[in-house]
Amino acid sequence: MSPYIIVADAQNFTAQVIEKSKEVPVLVDFWAEWCAPCKMLLPILDKLVKEYEGQFILAKVNSDEQKELAAQYGIRSIPTLKLFRHGAVVEEMMGVQSETVLREMIDRYRERPADKLRQQASAAHLAGDSEQAISLLEQAREMAPNYYPTLLDLAKILIDCQRLDEAQNLLHDLPPNVQMDAEVSKLMAQLNFSLIAAKAPPSLESRLAKNPDDLMARYQLSALKVLEGDFETAMEHLLELMRRDRSFEDDAGRKGLLAVFSLLDHEGALVNRYRGKMSVLLY
Repeated sequence: MSPYIIVADAQNFTAQVIEKSKEVPVLVDFWAEWCAPCKMLLPILDKLVKEYEGQFILAKVNSDEQKELAAQYGIRSIPTLKLFRHGAVVEEMMGVQSETVLREMIDRYRERPADKLRQQASAAHLAGDSEQAISLLEQAREMAPNYYPTLLDLAKILIDCQRLDEAQNLLHDLPPNVQMDAEVSKLMAQLNFSLIAAKAPPSLESRLAKNPDDLMARYQLSALKVLEGDFETAMEHLLELMRRDRSFEDDAGRKGLLAVFSLLDHEGALVNRYRGKMSVLLY
């Protein structure tokens, strides 16, 4: 038995799983002696426990012996894996899983040395020392080049500092599967609006008042409004772009609205209202 594998039961579950998960991820394996798939899963779990050396804890729960515990956590088939972090179940899987799938799940929640630097960088950025924050994140990046949360933190600060070309290169170099992440989509939207706003001349509102057909002024003003957090005004301008010319900047009005929806997590009364207005124009 490894020191990083525990036998969990109703008596020690709170201390060994719930409380321990506030320090490191705890992967709970609900199994039984008669379960052939459980035996197939065991060597994969053992390998990961040895490799990670305490970066997560494996808790074994015999479902036949711990019926109340199994019922409490809704175990209907075995093996069932439940990953606990910060006192709660954050992910669960049923059946035999590949080493790759399990590794990816654990990696999403384990603390890495780079995470401490990320925390320091966040504090430095909030304190106004963005250059120090960038330096810390570059150090974290060297420690784990493929750890994309570090790269996203760095991209956010680069955008805040108007180092837009660097942020753009960083985001475009992310793997395709990472680029599908909702957080990356939001960053790309923020970056694109920042790039548009960076080219805007002064006095856009008065310019647009004199010439409502100045589509570029309307487009740039919408980007400025997004960056100011005035999403409703921004979407109104983008909707007007759709009404006036769908071909402008390759359907910039529609694409801009979708980007704002992304920034707003695709939910809320404002998103629903403007999604409906956009649909009317489209169909």
